[in-house]
Amino acid sequence: MEHDNNHRPHSFISLRGIEKSFAGKPVLRGIDLEVMEGETMVVLGGSGEGKSVLLRHINGLERPDAGEVYADGKRLNGLSEDELFPIRRDIAMVFQLGALFDSLTVFGNLSYPIREHGERDETRIRNRVRAVLEMVELKEEVAQQFPSELSGGMQKRVALARALALEPKAVLYDEPTTGLDPLVTHKINLLIRNLQTRLGFTSVVVTHDLKSAFVVGDRFALLDHGRIRFSGTAEEVRSTKDELMREFIEAAL
Repeated sequence: MEHDNNHRPHSFISLRGIEKSFAGKPVLRGIDLEVMEGETMVVLGGSGEGKSVLLRHINGLERPDAGEVYADGKRLNGLSEDELFPIRRDIAMVFQLGALFDSLTVFGNLSYPIREHGERDETRIRNRVRAVLEMVELKEEVAQQFPSELSGGMQKRVALARALALEPKAVLYDEPTTGLDPLVTHKINLLIRNLQTRLGFTSVVVTHDLKSAFVVGDRFALLDHGRIRFSGTAEEVRSTKDELMREFIEAAL
């Protein structure tokens, strides 16, 4: 029987030997990373270490110069934009600054991906928008507002809601709490954690904020000079002998 090992966690995202250079400058130099189904993997590292570049390989926004990317059992290398379309439906991304459309209301922003992927029934669209707003703890009235009328924390919640609109199997977060004050940061982190627990999707979170990392993460990977220098659980992070990881922890705590 094929599905006998279904209760055992299996890898949902797999990066094998990923290399990527920009203008001749190597950014990723042989990345190996496995993210198990249903877990939250946090990728840590200083700025300019290529964390966002790594993230963008997972849904085909970047293509590797060498190495292989697998997501949900599919090899992404060499897929056309059309073939990547359904994969990006299943692997949603929350961009660093939210990337909401200023000219659209919150309803417009949230219904956009739903229409883009072929839904035409207005009642179903409205119901889905209502459901995702509820998931991120926003009132239905917010749907009529424009992003510019919302606080940074609310904009971030709308960006999260948009990522959830198509019921993805995985969500990628690029520095999800950048520019937010500590209290709002904490609330967004708890929301990210609760959504993942409640909906069970796989998450990869890129951050340089270790306090946030410990709130949201199950496992942690440290990016250093284009390679994964360390990966492990929170316990393994705290007890590590790795010098750079220790510096990270001391700086954060």
